[in-house]
Amino acid sequence: MLRFVNICLVLGLVALAYVIYQVKYEARGLDAEIASIGKKIDALKGVPALIERVLERDGEIQRIARRHYRKSGFLFLGRGVNYPIALEGALKLKELSYIHAEGYPAGEMKHGPIALIDESVPVVAIATEDLFAKVASNIQEVKARGASVVAITDMDPEQFAGMLDPAEDSIVQIPAADPFLTPLVAVVPLQLLAYHIAAYRGCDVDQPRNLAKSVTVE
Repeated sequence: MLRFVNICLVLGLVALAYVIYQVKYEARGLDAEIASIGKKIDALKGVPALIERVLERDGEIQRIARRHYRKSGFLFLGRGVNYPIALEGALKLKELSYIHAEGYPAGEMKHGPIALIDESVPVVAIATEDLFAKVASNIQEVKARGASVVAITDMDPEQFAGMLDPAEDSIVQIPAADPFLTPLVAVVPLQLLAYHIAAYRGCDVDQPRNLAKSVTVE
């Protein structure tokens, strides 16, 4: 229920901000600004349909989970707006499956996490179009150290040709979205991955151990 209320609150704030901007800029005659905000709102309305398309790949994500559920550690990488999504992916995996997982900004991978990478540590990389070239460079670095990769991307899988090995790496393709809204789409396969890994490990995904739905102590 709390999550639902939070979502409603955020959407209400977005709508309110839109109205405020509309009143403010119409008075100044800045129609282009209004049009830009209107496009953002339209893009936001289209997010549920994009998420439905990701959910259609659940079987594919389940197969990836089966490949990796025995691993003891994961690294999640993201850049820009996708860095918080890497953190969320790592958090969900820890909460549900009790596997150690770490989210890290891909651009700072060399400052510590790279020392942990070998064939026993799968790397989940969020490689969307806006920062694809830089994340692709990170993927090449982890592959050179023997890690298997799960790429979450809105790019054509052909862009990974020669970079990933189908025998040990995976690509989850998500629909393209406004770069500002991409995290709302990219987070879904990470949540599904955590769910299926936990299920394969026999964990209770409905009541993870030691977790509470509300915080009652400081």
